[in-house]
Amino acid sequence: QVQLVESGGGLVQAGDSLRLSCAASGPFSAYEVAWFRQALGKEREFVATISWGAGETHYADSVKDRFTIARDNAKKTLYLQMNNLKPEDTAVYYCAAKTTPYSSYLTSDARNFGSWGQGTQVTVSS
Repeated sequence: QVQLVESGGGLVQAGDSLRLSCAASGPFSAYEVAWFRQALGKEREFVATISWGAGETHYADSVKDRFTIARDNAKKTLYLQMNNLKPEDTAVYYCAAKTTPYSSYLTSDARNFGSWGQGTQVTVSS
């Protein structure tokens, strides 16, 4: 089982950049990992995911071309580089590891992720 701890959130202005990190313990390199977010009063939504081998990625349309997901398996760390941030990106951001190791397909369904971090707040002012 993988344990996850996010960091890097904060208060920024629209147009700024921010990089989130997610430090893992356990067999990190075996699992697809993803970022989700939840804005106040809204449901949790998928942001981006990356395969266990880092060869494949998938993004929500709302963040495509602005956000980049990456992982360093040697450091057991997941990243989310967020550029050109918008007020609608304001949310608590969570990293998550898929329940099944060495998965052959990517998924954006949160029900497939069994390990979650505690979240980090990102606030974008206009």
